Amino acid sequence: MAKQVKLGNRLVGKGQPTYIVAEIGINHNGDLEIAKKMIRAASESGVNAVKFQKRTPEICVPVAEQTKMRDTPWGYMTYLDYRRRVEFGEKEYQEIDALCKELGIDWFASVWDEDSIDFLEGFNPIAYKIPSAALTDHEMIKKLISIGRPMILSTGMSTMEQIRGTIALFEGCDNLIITHTTSTYPCDPEELNLMMIPKLIEEFDFPIGYSGHEVGLIPSVVSVALGACLVERHLTLDRAMWGTDQAASVEPVGMARLVKYIRVTEKSLGDGVKRVYDKELPILAKLRRVK
Repeated sequence: MAKQVKLGNRLVGKGQPTYIVAEIGINHNGDLEIAKKMIRAASESGVNAVKFQKRTPEICVPVAEQTKMRDTPWGYMTYLDYRRRVEFGEKEYQEIDALCKELGIDWFASVWDEDSIDFLEGFNPIAYKIPSAALTDHEMIKKLISIGRPMILSTGMSTMEQIRGTIALFEGCDNLIITHTTSTYPCDPEELNLMMIPKLIEEFDFPIGYSGHEVGLIPSVVSVALGACLVERHLTLDRAMWGTDQAASVEPVGMARLVKYIRVTEKSLGDGVKRVYDKELPILAKLRRVK
């Protein structure tokens, strides 16, 4: 039986309710008040956690990209300056932490570099997300393993050989969750490849989840039927907002629907044992002529 991993006060894995994450990411566009509205909307939708992204722009932005110019709501600026503009610091995360505690919702973040790990350690996070872009950053992953907190590994834009090579680092660990994903925003249905979920379940002795970037809700619900024990979707207040991830995101009403659909799916799956239910007996007596 695959391991179960504790995120906050909840176990994640086979036999447990699906852990649902609203990925705020950088959809707040560097505005703390927007981020707070998103946290409140996520809490009202019934998700288990919100997730942010933490980068050190000077480290994460490739040198060749740093001086490229970009149109933004704040003017025409270099890509490096744009990345700095949308990044939260100590003050913002203190307020995020306080609001999440007030609402009783978990929060954590994707980390893109080792300095960001050091920064987030000050907030005692329930977990770290390893983004698909960092799947091959074995040095950063080794640092996360040494810290010992639960980790969620995204597998987008990666080959099975790369995935196996990274998961080999976790030998002896019991605090990893792997998520299937395709790193296109938004992702065409033809490239979602949801059948990778049972394949990952078969190959790896870790809980398997799904991080969706599609338009709509159906594939994320289907992922639960295929065995995903964690589902992550990007959240936005308005898909028309400026930003690269907005089009692949779910608005608050949609997030509440997703939570509802996942919970109905969990109830509907059953245990695979055929039985005659008590509520069927009156119909059986009424309609079946040959016993």
